[in-house]
Amino acid sequence: MSSRSTVDILSPAGVEFQHVSPTLAALRLGNAFALCGALCGAISALVLIVDIPALWWLMVVPAVIALLCLWLIPAQVRALRYALAETDFVIRRGVINRSLTMVPYGRIQYVDIYQGPVLRLLGISTIKLSTASAKTDATLSGVPVADATEEVTAAIILEEGAQRLTLEQVRQWAEKSIAHYALPRQIVFIAELPRNPMGKILR
Repeated sequence: MSSRSTVDILSPAGVEFQHVSPTLAALRLGNAFALCGALCGAISALVLIVDIPALWWLMVVPAVIALLCLWLIPAQVRALRYALAETDFVIRRGVINRSLTMVPYGRIQYVDIYQGPVLRLLGISTIKLSTASAKTDATLSGVPVADATEEVTAAIILEEGAQRLTLEQVRQWAEKSIAHYALPRQIVFIAELPRNPMGKILR
């Protein structure tokens, strides 16, 4: 007998995903309900203008759309996750059609963080990763402001008798292998790397 693998290919081993903010669902639901309300208004105006009462059944359309959004949008936001893997920025999304986007750090040219008045009020932001090819760009909505504005910190373990490095020295060494935006903005000296009970390095 042959057995099928139960491995989820959209959950790479060793990658710890984070959820986006649930307030993104509230924002999207608000937009969807506003659109449904506008559609109801348009149907009402149409019925009153043409004076055909039978057309009131069209109200079923925005009602069905609203019910569908009430289930689908929260499910989509719960499924939208991201992770900072060893070599890639990973985005997983989708409820019915699922997808996994992996953007190598080395291909990221710059990062845009957008926050309009509504996003600022909700405490979330949108991150856009731009690469050399527009086809490999990636956008992630609903990122909490605290996560979007985290500063990169270099944790250094000094060997016995070694001199402490300056931030500039660390940045000059690191820029040979990582994108400029990912260069550390501060450094800390520690005795050992923090690890979880499984032995994985905590970030």
